[in-house]
Amino acid sequence: MRGEAFTIEPTEKLQVLNLLKTSHGQINGIIRMVEEERYCVDIAKQILAVQALLKKANSKILSEHIKHCVKQAFAEGCGEEKVDEMMELIERYAR
Repeated sequence: MRGEAFTIEPTEKLQVLNLLKTSHGQINGIIRMVEEERYCVDIAKQILAVQALLKKANSKILSEHIKHCVKQAFAEGCGEEKVDEMMELIERYAR
């Protein structure tokens, strides 16, 4: 079951893409801030903002994964593998 196609609702996909593109732009801005030797606290705040955007994007992707891939796996009788995948991610997230 690992590695199947990315399944996400079109509106959620657009939101995830926008979050990731915004993150990308902010990371480029952070790089410039470091190159320009800007104030450390301002840089740290921008890094926290990017982390929040990435967390939100990841949450949306995982939510869609549960709604589609995990649900489908249970319908096909092989949901335990998907539960194990999700538990592994939750453990990583909790660190």
